[in-house]
Amino acid sequence: MTPRAGVGRVVWYRGTTDLGDPPDPTTVDPEEELAVFESAQEAAHEELERERERTRDRLGEDEAEIFDAHRAFLDDPEITGGIEAAIENGLPAPHAIRRAFEDPIARFENLEGSMAERADDLRDVRDRLLRLVTDGDRTDLGDLPNGSILVAERLTPSDTAQLDPDVLAGFATIFGGRTSHAAIFARSLGIPAVVGVGDELAQVGDGRELLVDGEDGTVVIDPDDDARSRISDAEASVVAEHVSTADGREIEVAANVGTLAELDAAAEQGADGIGLFRTEFLFLDRDAPPDEQEQYEAYTAALTAFPGERVVVRTLDVGGDKPIPYLDAHAEENPFLGVRGIRRSLASDSNLFDTQLRALLRAAGDDEDADGSLAVMFPLVATVEELDAALSRVESVAEELAAEGIDYAIPELGVMIETPGSVFAAEALAKRVSFLSIGTNDLTQYVMAASRENDRTADLHDPLYPAVLRAIRRTVTAGHDGDAWVGMCGEMAGDPDLTELLVGLGLDELSMSAITVPDVKANVREVDADDAREHAERILDAETRAEVRRLLSAESSA
Repeated sequence: MTPRAGVGRVVWYRGTTDLGDPPDPTTVDPEEELAVFESAQEAAHEELERERERTRDRLGEDEAEIFDAHRAFLDDPEITGGIEAAIENGLPAPHAIRRAFEDPIARFENLEGSMAERADDLRDVRDRLLRLVTDGDRTDLGDLPNGSILVAERLTPSDTAQLDPDVLAGFATIFGGRTSHAAIFARSLGIPAVVGVGDELAQVGDGRELLVDGEDGTVVIDPDDDARSRISDAEASVVAEHVSTADGREIEVAANVGTLAELDAAAEQGADGIGLFRTEFLFLDRDAPPDEQEQYEAYTAALTAFPGERVVVRTLDVGGDKPIPYLDAHAEENPFLGVRGIRRSLASDSNLFDTQLRALLRAAGDDEDADGSLAVMFPLVATVEELDAALSRVESVAEELAAEGIDYAIPELGVMIETPGSVFAAEALAKRVSFLSIGTNDLTQYVMAASRENDRTADLHDPLYPAVLRAIRRTVTAGHDGDAWVGMCGEMAGDPDLTELLVGLGLDELSMSAITVPDVKANVREVDADDAREHAERILDAETRAEVRRLLSAESSA
């Protein structure tokens, strides 16, 4: 079962370090305090690297990237300069750290949307430094009593990344929003959570029984039997088999995975195979790229985890926001519009590309007699010429393997649709491959000219803008006209509230974080495909995002 709500005994977490008043400045040795800060800064970098790796293994690369921002804050000249100046003026390192973070945190708190959530990132970095300079013990939030409900003023990313979903019944915070890192981590971990409850939560004492309903965003103190039964009835059951709409149209509901460790969790949630196997994890946090055999073993492990199902592997997608230190990467003024994805694979990383293709074709050859299938898709294709060049490399690698007497098979091949160029070329692309997979995260940023890494344009990074929805519909239509099936592997696919819209837009496959698979499968079964198509047509006529949201809300309440 996928938990949407939980009931347990409250355990309060109060993680703030109480420093008290600073000592007399004349008693402070600035040189000694500066050395204390620099030592803590170095230790914090080491901790963040370990937490990034742990988070990547547990939740995936996207969630792990949060700690990259924390490392950047550690070295931010405004903050480090403020700490050093405060120490020179007679403050000990802990008090200097607290003071230097005050203004940056306040500035972010006064902003709106995802920018405001950056305040929690700063608090996380501040509290880590304070713990290190005071030799404080870190509270192990992964070692809580079974069935606990964790309650806190707020939870930072480092706090949330420690939580054990097998032990914790849920958590609630006084402050925070749906887009906070704590909320995002909770959804990825499958922990019921309500963030931003308000000051009334402070009145709930340790040991009190609390119901946390992550679906409705409510908490109930001392829930009665009726409240307990309601949350039990609301849970989405894991469905192992493929699902169809109410009028019989089958929709494949697959999982996105970023590490081998995520395969079992995806299978446990009833995923119909893997719709996006990110291969970057094989290349990260090491001094040299993985060889052909290591990659081959990783791909065969994915096929073994999903016998009889499709596993879609994306070839190496680096550059832009995903650099790899040992690869030759020139600094670019705008890396998102630079050499990334298939552009690197066909140029500076061509040897890596050939090695990866060899491993993939070998894995496909092993799986040739099985019921399932390996599929391979190329990232960030913008032109037909790029796809033709990639397909030519596949043919060349196949010829090399044949000449060497190595068993292989050409897998099902596809293209990621992430750029306006690929949307307009979709029919020509579809004629050359078996499938198209829409990556809504990148597609949205390119259609809306709004980087997903830029908090100042965060409001524009929404796939519900009419231009993005029309790009999706155009891709689906062009793909089907070219006899290709069309899937979606961006975050949009995993939003259960959008399942009906996506079915109506004509998607054949939806791939998402494993935790949302049961909810999406349950919603697919409730959808009437013909009604959904009419619903989608009304939404495609909308001229503004507000109108799109109004129509979605009206349909869901009808």
